[in-house]
Amino acid sequence: MNQGFTESVVEEAALSWLAAMGYEIRHGPDIAAGEPGAERGDPNYRDVVLERRLRKALPRLNPNLPPSALEDAYRKLTRACLQKG
Repeated sequence: MNQGFTESVVEEAALSWLAAMGYEIRHGPDIAAGEPGAERGDPNYRDVVLERRLRKALPRLNPNLPPSALEDAYRKLTRACLQKG
């Protein structure tokens, strides 16, 4: 009996696709608050943005922007996430 797509099937396909594109795949418990590799601050996984990753990515993606513009972009991105979250 074929039950069609489940959340886990879609998740595994997305993770495989992202890994094939070169993204590092990290599982939630590995980056949870309180763990050695913690990237989250909220123990209930309500973080909308992984702040440290965003701060590292902005200059890599926008190498010609001055630090003040990168900080402005960070503020705008995180403010938008907080308002929607």
